[in-house]
Amino acid sequence: MPVLQYRCSSCGKSFEELVKKFDDPAYCPVCGERGDRSWSGEMYSSTGKQSKKCSGNCKTCSGCK
Repeated sequence: MPVLQYRCSSCGKSFEELVKKFDDPAYCPVCGERGDRSWSGEMYSSTGKQSKKCSGNCKTCSGCK
């Protein structure tokens, strides 16, 4: 189970949440609104090598190269 970073669009609170799957919803501990994934930190390709161009958001990416 991954620990992912989130940011609440209502109150601006940044928080981490332990989720079962990457697409499970996480709710803000302050106001209870659904949080948005925060894409920060170092990203690695599927080969385990650090990618210099990776944003971490695979939905908008053409793939790790």
